[in-house]
Amino acid sequence: QSGHVRPQPPRSCEDYWGEWKHCRGLLHAFHHYYAHGELPDCGRWREDYEACRAWERDRAAAAQVPPRSPPCLPAAKYAPVWKLRKSPPPDWYLPLDHDKSN
Repeated sequence: QSGHVRPQPPRSCEDYWGEWKHCRGLLHAFHHYYAHGELPDCGRWREDYEACRAWERDRAAAAQVPPRSPPCLPAAKYAPVWKLRKSPPPDWYLPLDHDKSN
């Protein structure tokens, strides 16, 4: 499809490079291992950076970068801890100790 303009990546290429450098850092790796029991997967940031640079070079369709959540936060792996509310409780305005007798 000639004349079709491909959308640019959602972030600048320098952002992907910075995320990759941060992810590979010793302190981040230690924290991620402590919090999740495994080392972070930093390869995705490097792939996104290279795809972004390829997009800048030739705007190839295969080089488009999809928006991703940071690899440090695996959202689908853990269930929510609290049940989400649709509205606040009816007594939200009362002091926290309203049900205790003094």
